[in-house]
Amino acid sequence: MLRSSLNSAATLRGGRRQRPNQSLPGLPTLAASVTAIAALFASSLLADGPADNHPESVRRVPKLGIELSQQQRQEIQQGLATLERAIAPLKNRKDPRTQELLPDVQIFHKAVHDALTHQEFFSPGDVKAAVELLAEGRLRAEQLANGDAPWTNARGLVVRGYLSKIDGSVQPYGLVVPESYSHETAGRYRVDLWFHGRGETLSEVSFLNQRRRQVGQFAPQDTIVLHPYGRYSNAFKFAGEVDVLEALDSVRRRYRVDDNRIAARGFSMGGAACWQFAVHYSDRWFAANPGAGFAETQEFLKFFQGETPEPTWYERKLWHWYDCPDWAANLHQCPTVAYSGELDRQKQAADIMQEALAREEIDLVHIIGPETKHAYHPQAREHVAQRLDALARNGRQRIPRTVHFVTYTLKYNHMNWVTIDGLGQHWERASVDGRIAGDAAVDVETSNVTDFTLAMAPGDCPFEITEPVTLHVDGETLPGPRPKSDRSWHVSLHRTSEGWQVGRREVEGLAKRHNLQGPIDDALMDSFIFVRPTGKSPNEAVAKWAESELDHAIEHWRRHFRGDARVKDDVAVTDADIASANLILWGDAESNAVLKRIADKLPIRWDAKRIVADDRTWPADHHALIAVYPNPLNPERYVVLNSSFTYREYAYLNNARQVPKLPDWAVIDVRTPPDTLWPGKVVDADFFDERWRLKVRGER
Repeated sequence: MLRSSLNSAATLRGGRRQRPNQSLPGLPTLAASVTAIAALFASSLLADGPADNHPESVRRVPKLGIELSQQQRQEIQQGLATLERAIAPLKNRKDPRTQELLPDVQIFHKAVHDALTHQEFFSPGDVKAAVELLAEGRLRAEQLANGDAPWTNARGLVVRGYLSKIDGSVQPYGLVVPESYSHETAGRYRVDLWFHGRGETLSEVSFLNQRRRQVGQFAPQDTIVLHPYGRYSNAFKFAGEVDVLEALDSVRRRYRVDDNRIAARGFSMGGAACWQFAVHYSDRWFAANPGAGFAETQEFLKFFQGETPEPTWYERKLWHWYDCPDWAANLHQCPTVAYSGELDRQKQAADIMQEALAREEIDLVHIIGPETKHAYHPQAREHVAQRLDALARNGRQRIPRTVHFVTYTLKYNHMNWVTIDGLGQHWERASVDGRIAGDAAVDVETSNVTDFTLAMAPGDCPFEITEPVTLHVDGETLPGPRPKSDRSWHVSLHRTSEGWQVGRREVEGLAKRHNLQGPIDDALMDSFIFVRPTGKSPNEAVAKWAESELDHAIEHWRRHFRGDARVKDDVAVTDADIASANLILWGDAESNAVLKRIADKLPIRWDAKRIVADDRTWPADHHALIAVYPNPLNPERYVVLNSSFTYREYAYLNNARQVPKLPDWAVIDVRTPPDTLWPGKVVDADFFDERWRLKVRGER
């Protein structure tokens, strides 16, 4: 292990900001401003620990910012109005190029507008940055109006944006584009994803200001570094996870990206994100480089927060979503170089992953900065960089001869040439171990899997094209198809009472499948609309609860996931909405016209008098139903009743708490007021089975 007494004096408590330690040609050297940067962010970082372990006294996240002077407010309002006038005609242009590049302008307006509207200027420096951002936005709008977009060819630090499918919001990301980059070159470029640390005052203004000024912890030669915003400070989970994927897709469209040389990297909260992306998308990266952070829920909260969680049985099952040790086997496919400071409490993350990987017979490379707290040791940083450079030379292995794949949900159902199409039971460990055995055979062992597909794209198949491929699956031998003439190969299998059969299962009715498997939180990882009731409910307490929860959902979607939720009245929902979006229905079947249309098609019945789930009944005058289900009006999309994302304010205080709180359905006694943990008293809750049916009582 690397040993040295050196430490980074510029890293702040919590690792939430690291000073830039590299500069690119043409960029200012930032070493002299490190102290100022530290002072700027120190006030926004609040200590985790026992003080944040009291659900009844949760501080606001983010806190309210400073009060602006009348002059400051007027200057910013005038700048926003000027930029808005410049953007308006660009929105009406029909040419695809303008529409593709318009988010690169709109990010500046949204950042400053939201900070002004929601009191999110947290320091005088934010106010100064806002003025600069408005000026850059006006310049870009003028350039785009003249048919030019010089920032698309810029090197060094560049900020850009995209339009999110989730809520239609414009979201920013930062880039470090190497001086060697050229759109005309024949080659393609390595891309490093860098996940930022936690910052409770990391507004869009702050993020854009950083990304215009700071190179970051690493800027490898001939490499594009992508800094996703992640929709604020949620450890890149849920909508934050989708933000990363959407930002990466935007970069892949706009730059010459080598898909075989993309790495996932980060530190502190970003290290936690790196572990999550490494285990969930292992086949996408040539390497993962997590630093510090956390890797699971329970042990980290005990160790770091001094908290002993007492989850319900369904919460514990749902911890599998982001508890990375459970998915450690997937790192067979992803070379991993972890980093920790020797004296860093967050070294716990790599230690616990090292134990999990050892159980999978994988020896983790864990580089430790000697006598170092929550920072990157300079020599360790160079050592990490050398290892990543070496891994980048060969890139990811597109068609490995062996695939070891573990999942707990069809949300993550693909690894290299293996796709899991059906599970025996969600939120229990499922696995496929596949091995290419010679020129015409595949060996497969499965657990908790009912359906799977093996597929290799054109040119990727290593089998002899004139021979059928023999399939050895869980001790059974089955004949498979020959590869196609373009060297592609594809076969699906499903399990029956008589054993494995070649071919896809014929399913009548509903079945859980990729991106339509629940739980409730999954519905807010794709396009969604909040549907507001306009009718009158006979149950006044439930109506008031639903109204309050809708208001809470709108406010906290913006506060925590940095977008404005699309809200429509029930009578205004169109066929296009039903086709394109998950519908989040608020109210009951008496008050919400859309819910009334589908009420008799849901497995849990809810009318003016009662809620009925098989033999369980609750009076409707003070109970409400929360649920996720394939929309009977469009089974390709979800319908959700009375819920946004299911964790609440208490979870904002530590990212490890930000995990689903409810399964596929729950009944709420609204006589207990909502709090920072729950939307009311949960009197019953469960998952639907693999066919979206109610489970038999006790089947957990």
